[in-house]
Amino acid sequence: MVRLGIVGLGNMGSGHVAGMDRIKGCKLTAVCDSVPEKLERYKQFKTFTDSAEMIRSGEIDAILIAVPHYDHTTIGIDALNNGIHVLTEKPISVHKADCERLIAAHTNKNLVFGAMFNQRTDPFYKRIRSIVKNGELGEIQRTACVATNWFRTEAYYASGGWRATWGGEGGGVLLNQCPHTLDLFQWICGMPTKVRAFCNFGRFHNIEVEDDVTAYLEYANGANGIFVATTGEAPGTSRLEIAGDRGRLVFENDKITFDRTEMSVAEFCGGSRESFATPPTWQCSVPESNHGPQHIGIIQNFVDTILDGGELIAPAEEGIHSVEFANAMLYSTFTNSLVELPLDSAAYEKELMERIRTSRHQKVVRDDVVVDLNQSFR
Repeated sequence: MVRLGIVGLGNMGSGHVAGMDRIKGCKLTAVCDSVPEKLERYKQFKTFTDSAEMIRSGEIDAILIAVPHYDHTTIGIDALNNGIHVLTEKPISVHKADCERLIAAHTNKNLVFGAMFNQRTDPFYKRIRSIVKNGELGEIQRTACVATNWFRTEAYYASGGWRATWGGEGGGVLLNQCPHTLDLFQWICGMPTKVRAFCNFGRFHNIEVEDDVTAYLEYANGANGIFVATTGEAPGTSRLEIAGDRGRLVFENDKITFDRTEMSVAEFCGGSRESFATPPTWQCSVPESNHGPQHIGIIQNFVDTILDGGELIAPAEEGIHSVEFANAMLYSTFTNSLVELPLDSAAYEKELMERIRTSRHQKVVRDDVVVDLNQSFR
C-alpha cells in the first residue's frame, strides 16, 4: 500500500483528493496547503501547512504536487532528496534550467518520478502516435497543431494572484493551458530543431503574459510545421494535422481521419508522367470512442509502478520537452529571432528573471470567481 500526500488544495489538488477512492493500492494519508482554511474540510487526513514538514513526517511514501508552477521544482527536489516518490502536475517546472535541476535530483532510480500528462492515456492520441511511430504515415513532411479552444475570461485570470504573471506562473497559455498539447505534439511528432514564434502579451486580457501565439517550426528531417494557441478566441479549434510521405492524418472533433496513399508520395511525384495526377488514396477508418482514464489513469500507473515496477506512462524526465518547446516560443518573441533547439537554458532563465524584476503590471484579484473545473476538460 502506497501512502500518498497531496500538496496544494486548489482546483487540481482538491480534484485529485476527490478521485483518490478510485485508486487501487493507495491510501491518501496527508494533505498540505499554505492556506490553513483550505485544510478545514480534510480533517480525516494528517494536515500540514508546510510541504517540507509533510515530506519529513513519516506519514507518506509518495507525494502528488499540485501547487503553483515554480514550486514544482523546489518541492520535487526536496521530496526526491528525502526518499519520497514524486508525481508532479504539469508543467514539471517553469523553465528548462529548473527542469534540469529537478531531473538532476532524481539520482535514486528506485524512486518513481512521474508527471501528470494525463492525455497520454487518451486512446485517440495513443492510436495516432502508434500510426506515426510504426511508419504507417511515412516520413513526416508537415505538422499543424491548432489549440484555440482554451478560452478564458477575465474572471479566470483574476481568480489567483499568481495567475498569468511572470513571477507567479512564468507564462500564460503556453505554460498553463498548453503543456498537455505541447507534450502530445512532441510525443507524436518529435521536437522541432528551430522555432520562430510571435507571442502577443495581454492581447485579449489584462495580463502581462502571452494569451495568443503563432509559431513556425522546422524539424531535423526538413519537415516544417505550425503551432497556434490562444485563450481569447471563441469558439475555438482543437486540431492536429500531420502530413507524411504516405498520406495525411487529421484529428478533430473526436474523429481521426487517415487518408493513406497507395504508394510513396515522393515516388509517385518523381515517377508519374502525368502533369496533374495525384496518388490514389484510401480513407482508413480509425475507430475510437472514449478519452480513457485521464488523471486517474496516471495516478494508478504511478502507484502500480511503485508497487510492482514496470513503466511509467509519463516519466517526469520527459516533461522537459514541453517546457523547452514553450520556452523556445517565448524566447523567440523576446529576442525577435529564430531560435535553435536545444535551447540555451541559462540564457532563457536570465531573460525570464529580468522580466520578473522589471514587471510593473498591476494584477487584479477577485474573491467572487465561480470555478467549475469540469468546464476546463474539453
